[in-house]
Amino acid sequence: MSQSFQVFLESYIESWKFSLIEDMKKIISVEYQAREIRNGEIFDFGYEESMEGWTQAFHEFRDKNVQWVLEEKGIIQLKENEIMAILSASLIIEGKPLETVNLFFQTFRLEDTVWKLMRSYIEAGLPLIEIKNPLLK
Repeated sequence: MSQSFQVFLESYIESWKFSLIEDMKKIISVEYQAREIRNGEIFDFGYEESMEGWTQAFHEFRDKNVQWVLEEKGIIQLKENEIMAILSASLIIEGKPLETVNLFFQTFRLEDTVWKLMRSYIEAGLPLIEIKNPLLK
């Protein structure tokens, strides 16, 4: 994995943790495509829906005691200019951790020296205990 990607990934995670929507708009490609599985239902969406979702979530949590819990579970080099990051995301709300977690398989592409989020596959609402499995790191 390139040093530039690791620096980028740390910056991306910080933007997420601190609800920096303008950073997310720059990171997510306008060609972005995603699939989310929640309670057995499949939801496909693109850039516009993603931006609406991030904006809504960040706005909702802005004045509340909410902390994102983001963990890197793995990194896979897919191509010379594409890397997949596997991340888990959960929340602590008013000091109480959620009992569920979302698992993100996110593909980033290096385009003109800038990393862009191109694709995501998301398993949402998983029991937190399952993600603590040592096989996932």
